[in-house]
Amino acid sequence: MSAELFSPLELRDVRLRNRIGVSPMCQYSSVDGFANDWHLVHLGSRAVGGAALVMAEATAVVPEGRISPQDLGIWKDAHVETLKRIFRFLESQGAVPAIQLAHAGRKASTAPPWQGGGRVSESDGGWRPTYAPTAEAFGEADIVPQEIDHAGIRRVVNAFVAAAKRAESAGAKIIEIHAAHGYLLHEFLSPLVNHRKDEYGGSFENRSRALRETGAAVRRVWPERYPLLLRISAKDWLPGGWDIDEAVLLAQQLKPLGVDMIDCSSGGAMPNAKIPIGPGYQVPFAERIRREAEIHTAAVGMVTTPEQANDIITSGRADMVFMAREFLREPYWPLKAAAQLGADLNAPIQYGRAFAKS
Repeated sequence: MSAELFSPLELRDVRLRNRIGVSPMCQYSSVDGFANDWHLVHLGSRAVGGAALVMAEATAVVPEGRISPQDLGIWKDAHVETLKRIFRFLESQGAVPAIQLAHAGRKASTAPPWQGGGRVSESDGGWRPTYAPTAEAFGEADIVPQEIDHAGIRRVVNAFVAAAKRAESAGAKIIEIHAAHGYLLHEFLSPLVNHRKDEYGGSFENRSRALRETGAAVRRVWPERYPLLLRISAKDWLPGGWDIDEAVLLAQQLKPLGVDMIDCSSGGAMPNAKIPIGPGYQVPFAERIRREAEIHTAAVGMVTTPEQANDIITSGRADMVFMAREFLREPYWPLKAAAQLGADLNAPIQYGRAFAKS
């Protein structure tokens, strides 16, 4: 078996040692947006484990854009130093440090999952208002957001730009704009959520405008030598929702703006979507976008075994495989996968005895 999973990939001037990436995973472990020792160990252990790209979780570009009060943040300069420590360690272990920039939109001001995930009162650290394209709540028990006006859209775009500059200062070599899972930029894309009557609502061109403006503005300040990624939900899984046809068209428009890879997820816009979850269920989205938009893609979603991940790369269905839960179960998944597939991936010398070939 050819272990293409462990072939290098070059994106602009950044070289990834293999095709395995750590998806951004919210840890709900920050105070006032600051990274801490938990993030260092969480992210650092995956770099030690052999991942080529290690991406920090959805990191809020404004405080009201956090999913929860405990989210990681990059809305002020003071956040840079703690991130810099982490990114420096990731790079020392051979991984490319990355960060996902995000605004939660109408899904902001909620509790961590282990606290039920419901709305958080202002007395418990939540905030009002939250913002969305249209003043409609995600679920019946959720906060009704305020419809974001044109000045608010400009503030969000500017916040992503400022966050990208801080990410560079912190040492990130890749940034990903979060436009998936029912958060603000996905809310603009989805006709199930976006009911605006102005130039940011209605047609595909209008619904994708906020994201295109954000992507173009970020690319102008993000160094030319570094890749820009975009995570999208390729399908809402409901009739009349955002779908793969529009996702392909979006990717075709974003490539000339300087987006280098589409991270292909799905769902999250509406609470009643019925998603047929199963092994590799989102891989076809990455495959079609890669083929029709002629852009690099990352496949995600219930990719768990070395053979499955390697087949995705070898068959040309995607350029990278990003994993989340499997990395929670096994931080050293790449090292074990390399041994299983007969590929070369050196463990840190401190761990060499454990991964030595017999």
